[in-house]
Amino acid sequence: MFRYLFHFFLTLGLWTGAVAMAAPGDVFPLKMEQKDLPNGLRIIVVPTGFPNLVSLQIPVQTGSRNEIEEGKTGFAHFFEHMMFRGTKTISSVQYQDYLKKMGARQNAYTSSDFTNYHTTFAKDDLELMLKLEADRFMNLEYSESAFKTEARAVLGEYNKNSAQPGSKLYEATRNAAFTTHTYKHTTMGFIKDIEDMPNQFAYSKTFFDRWYRPENTAIIVAGDVEPKKVFALVEKYFSIWKRGSYKSTIPSEPAAKAPVYVHVPWESPTLTRLELSFHGPAFSTKDKDYAALSLLFELGFGQTSPLYKQLVIDEQKLDGLAGEPADSKDPDLFGVSARLKDSKDIIYVRDAILKTLMKFTEMPVDADELNTIRSNQRYSIGKGLDNTESIASMLARFVHYDRDPQTLNKVVRLMDTITPADIQKAAQKYFTDTNLVIATLANGELPKEISVAPKLLSYKAPSAELRKDVKVILQKNKSPFLDLKFSFKSGSSLDPKGKEGLAHLSASMITGGGSKARSFDEIQKALFPLAVTFSDRVDKEMTTFTIRVHKDHASKVVDLLMPSLLDPGLRGDDFTRVKADILNQLNNDLRTNNEEELGKERLQELLHINSAYAHPVIGTGMGLAAIQIADAQDFIKRTYTQGALTVGINGDVSDELIAKLKKSLAALPAGDAAPTTKIATSMPSGIKVNIIEKNTRATAISFGHPIEVNRSHPDFAALWLARAWLGEHRSSMSHLFDRIREVRGMNYGDYAYIEAFPSAGYQFFPSANVAQKSQIFEVWIRPVTPENAHMALRIAIYELDKLIKNGLTQEEFETVREYLM
Repeated sequence: MFRYLFHFFLTLGLWTGAVAMAAPGDVFPLKMEQKDLPNGLRIIVVPTGFPNLVSLQIPVQTGSRNEIEEGKTGFAHFFEHMMFRGTKTISSVQYQDYLKKMGARQNAYTSSDFTNYHTTFAKDDLELMLKLEADRFMNLEYSESAFKTEARAVLGEYNKNSAQPGSKLYEATRNAAFTTHTYKHTTMGFIKDIEDMPNQFAYSKTFFDRWYRPENTAIIVAGDVEPKKVFALVEKYFSIWKRGSYKSTIPSEPAAKAPVYVHVPWESPTLTRLELSFHGPAFSTKDKDYAALSLLFELGFGQTSPLYKQLVIDEQKLDGLAGEPADSKDPDLFGVSARLKDSKDIIYVRDAILKTLMKFTEMPVDADELNTIRSNQRYSIGKGLDNTESIASMLARFVHYDRDPQTLNKVVRLMDTITPADIQKAAQKYFTDTNLVIATLANGELPKEISVAPKLLSYKAPSAELRKDVKVILQKNKSPFLDLKFSFKSGSSLDPKGKEGLAHLSASMITGGGSKARSFDEIQKALFPLAVTFSDRVDKEMTTFTIRVHKDHASKVVDLLMPSLLDPGLRGDDFTRVKADILNQLNNDLRTNNEEELGKERLQELLHINSAYAHPVIGTGMGLAAIQIADAQDFIKRTYTQGALTVGINGDVSDELIAKLKKSLAALPAGDAAPTTKIATSMPSGIKVNIIEKNTRATAISFGHPIEVNRSHPDFAALWLARAWLGEHRSSMSHLFDRIREVRGMNYGDYAYIEAFPSAGYQFFPSANVAQKSQIFEVWIRPVTPENAHMALRIAIYELDKLIKNGLTQEEFETVREYLM
């Protein structure tokens, strides 16, 4: 019963006492000793190191699976009741009196595959307890009237369970899913058989005689015990138990031929339930398919899964979601259960679950996430072994398969060998249209669509390929740190009128808003130990996203971050936060606190008046206020397309990662780049002055005019050299630097540009690939005192005029050319 591995809690560090330990690496940490009696009874003894107490577990290999005769279902569960009815020598009242005097705690349970009887008591009562158990397993006796009384009690239990929606849905699901195998009925049995059970007194004796035999049974004794003494006592009381001769064949379920739908109408108000299951493999310590699917359902639907977060926590469409991997001796259903808050969401939830399942067929799971599940599995098992009864109970749940005390260790060892490829292979094998079983329960009508099983292929992501015209620029070198750049022809020039800032806000939602699967906070926590950066840069014509990551973690980080670009979260709280941050940048970092950048932005506006370049990249106050989430969603979908994309990769990158990136990016819309408009410029006639009046200690000055020169222009190289002589950025070789700062000490820098250089005050070198349709020639005089502003401007204009009239000397030309080369 592998699902139990995920529900036990206690750390292995709690073991005390001088107990012989199991082999290193075994998940069950205690030494077990085993002995088989000649009659076939298997004895398993586990000294636990916990004082004074003993737990006796007797799993019998008979459950509802063994009820192969028509009209005779429910008897395995029935004997869970009848075993407390007394024997030929000890009445049920006397039996209970013994237990009371011992202070023993006793119960039993039945599953599809076995029935387990368990008692916990003081170690001094071990011999008496074994004597009592041997008596009832060999000498059970009950009258027909007692049989009928208990049969009516079983009917009462069925009626009680039938009032529980979950139990009724489980019953209906199994009845619909199986045609031949005895898993068709539950442990309770078919209702018609339960109602007829009082008439089956003679058959009850036959059932007990067939199955309650030593070769079908294990005796597990755990606690403050000595194995040799336990073996002797069990042999003393159980050795005369006669081996049986009955043989049976459980009918095999044929391969499913079509998907199945079953609905349970519920008369009273209740939450709608949805079960999506697939026929899957039997429990096995050798077959990888079983282990792979068991891990898959925890990965896909556990409380740490993206889908759980989406449907239960974020969207709150469900109040419960769980993967339910099978753990049966024969092939059984592997399923997902969901309880909906509103019936109208049932198609949405069905599709989300099936889409998640089909993802496992398309690509391998993340190896680190798989290891996390395995780690949780091991610690969860250990956390369940904090007392003698828990230890014995854990063993019983695994011993029943083939009476092997090492079954638990073996299945966990098998889990440890499972690879992402194994999980993908198992998903592809079992997640098929014909294997699908859909079950619903609701009070009231459900959408008619739910009764029609969808084609699973419809949930597979299209096997798209990246457009062949997408340019991938690869710069392989030995750097272990990779730069992955995704540049789109999508910038602030595409901002709609009245919503200036949309391009910048949209990009900020990609890097600062997480994905549908993971919140921004979750992503940040995952990236922090790896020192990964994920940034965006928006310019007039381009938006570039950059991932910087060590090559050892690149594949994992790509899986973590690419969904932010391909399926962004766009949550309301993130949108509010990001927009507020941008407004603060606009109002404080630009308008209030940075005269230099404000002046440069104003110059751009004046030279591109009434064009798409007239506003700052981060937007305007009114424009940002008007932008809604839907605007960002539309902008991302419309402009982040394959036709607008250029990819840049730098570092010691593997071919596998390049292929992975291309496959990921193929999920982008395949359309062309969004159309852009011509950028009009405004050439001033004479000198025009625009003053932004602020109460500051210094005055920043920017002046210039549009130019038609770009890098393809024949004059670009000459103009670039002249610009460098006049005002190379952050360089003392600049002529303006010399005339204004060095000679007169007016400020600390004076520069000239013939290409856009956004955020120049924060950088020593211009950013690469800042493409613009329109460039300006610009001179930037860094802040001077207000009384020197006029003089500084006159000097700059004078030196510029002199350069235009006289050009450079041969010596100046060669000096600058050598510097640039």
